[in-house]
Amino acid sequence: MTTKNTSKQNTILGIDPGFGRLGYAVLTGTRNNPQITICDCLETSAKIDHGERLVKIAEKIKQLLNAHNPNLVAIEKLYFSRNVKTALQVAEARGVILQTITSLGYPILEFSPQEIKISVTGVGNADKLMVQKMLKIMFKLNKMPKFDDATDALAIALTGLLHKKLL
Repeated sequence: MTTKNTSKQNTILGIDPGFGRLGYAVLTGTRNNPQITICDCLETSAKIDHGERLVKIAEKIKQLLNAHNPNLVAIEKLYFSRNVKTALQVAEARGVILQTITSLGYPILEFSPQEIKISVTGVGNADKLMVQKMLKIMFKLNKMPKFDDATDALAIALTGLLHKKLL
């Protein structure tokens, strides 16, 4: 089993669960001074077996946990989708992610899209552009990550940091 982060430094792993593309971001620091350690995506190829894609997702989550040893993992709750096939794939990926994190003993906080928008913008029905603008200001970014999934993971990590009781 992995040794959990016991330092006074907050380290939050934010995950935007996905099957084809999974966003992840790691923040360190405090509510008043969060710093981005990494913000990126894992993409799984549609050319490989469905089960193998889920294995790749689990491996990436283990790699992130081992590399960053977070105090907390924040993940977006699944919301209903019009595309049932996509929703099922994301649900499967999310299950693999939750199982991997839990089996390694890391605490998890789950947030709805509305909770994330409120944390970042103060507005529960904010659109993606408003969330991006706030993140750009908060982190003094010149440009946003290439994929929305990475941006979403950054917002999720920030929500986790803002909701976590500071050490």
